[in-house]
Amino acid sequence: MVNLILGYLGLGLMLGLSGVGSCIGTTITGNAAEGALKKDPEKSASYMILSALPATQGLYGFVAFLMWLGKDFAADGAVLFGVGLGVGLVCLISAIRQGQVCANGIVGLSQGHDVLTNTLIYAALPEFYAILALVAALMI
Repeated sequence: MVNLILGYLGLGLMLGLSGVGSCIGTTITGNAAEGALKKDPEKSASYMILSALPATQGLYGFVAFLMWLGKDFAADGAVLFGVGLGVGLVCLISAIRQGQVCANGIVGLSQGHDVLTNTLIYAALPEFYAILALVAALMI
């Protein structure tokens, strides 16, 4: 029974924390984009690209959730709890920090600086750790 509870908690943490991280990250970038639109509305497509990036961590959590959904919780509950907590936390923090990087890029774009490519590169760095967490979850 304890393994069953741990298994479902792990699934919840995996999906929930990654989704919350994406919500926070995209609202950070969305707030920056709203302010930037007032200054330079012609760059709205670039703002939108950067605003969407933190949403991917929620997708990684969802993919990990789907891959672990069919496991035997009676045998793998504790493992699933650990994997879920790990993936969830990495995706949560990665999405928030990526949102902050992208928000700074949006502000830079609105001020007339050509920083879209550099911001995409910098934003890929926290994304890399979310991808590693997903890959680790699939390898266990």
